[in-house]
Amino acid sequence: MTPATTLLTDSQVATYEHQGWTLVPSVFDADELAVLSAAAVEVMNRPGPEVGREADGSPHVCWGMHLFDDRLGELVHHPAITEWSSQLLGHDVFVHQSRINWKQTNGSIVDWHQDFGTYHRVDGVPEPRGIMIAVLLDDLTATNAPLLAVPGSHREGLVSEAKIDPTTPDHEAVAKYRYDISPETMARLVDTYGLEAITGPAGSVLLMDMTVVHGSSVNISPLRRLILYINVCPTDNRGESYQRPEYYAARDFSPLESHGSDCLRSFIATGAG
Repeated sequence: MTPATTLLTDSQVATYEHQGWTLVPSVFDADELAVLSAAAVEVMNRPGPEVGREADGSPHVCWGMHLFDDRLGELVHHPAITEWSSQLLGHDVFVHQSRINWKQTNGSIVDWHQDFGTYHRVDGVPEPRGIMIAVLLDDLTATNAPLLAVPGSHREGLVSEAKIDPTTPDHEAVAKYRYDISPETMARLVDTYGLEAITGPAGSVLLMDMTVVHGSSVNISPLRRLILYINVCPTDNRGESYQRPEYYAARDFSPLESHGSDCLRSFIATGAG
């Protein structure tokens, strides 16, 4: 296991800076994953507007996960979130948005976009400084709709050609505030930088610059694909437009404090939720 209290290596930092992301395997063990998975499934069954659903009613995404569950609330204080993001950004961070993404079999795609595109245009986050952190609760493989990303696309900054597409099938769910990138722009980016599938074992943590262009295809496999996302920004790079509810965009800009690498262990011992 990679000790979460250990800072990222020089090689991991260099990979992040060069391609726009780095993936650290074996951060969370099976017991911690069981806690997080149970919490995610429970939260995804909430009836509220923060849960986006597929056409058949199955849950696909829940925004603001850390606001609705103590276990997920504790996750954002894990050193893999607090210390690694502060190391990469050189500043204390806050959670701008958290979410659960459950790739249901034959469910939605996520079209090409930058997370920062929405955070800047809608939430008023001024600068492209932030990290999308993904905690893989399942093995992410070539068979269950891996993340697809354009390495080096963070060097482009904000892709101005992006726009909201009201005709996309998932407009009322995932795509309601998503600025999709045009096929022409995608062709140019891929021709310039290439395209990669991001895979890794359950328990891995992905740290990705929020300006990296990424997306994912439909999961046609019967395999579960559940990911927790925590998007953080430096505390001096906060959005204040307040157009969206708090579960979409932060109202609490307090710097995250580390609760130590064992912060989820109490939930294992007590079975608390």
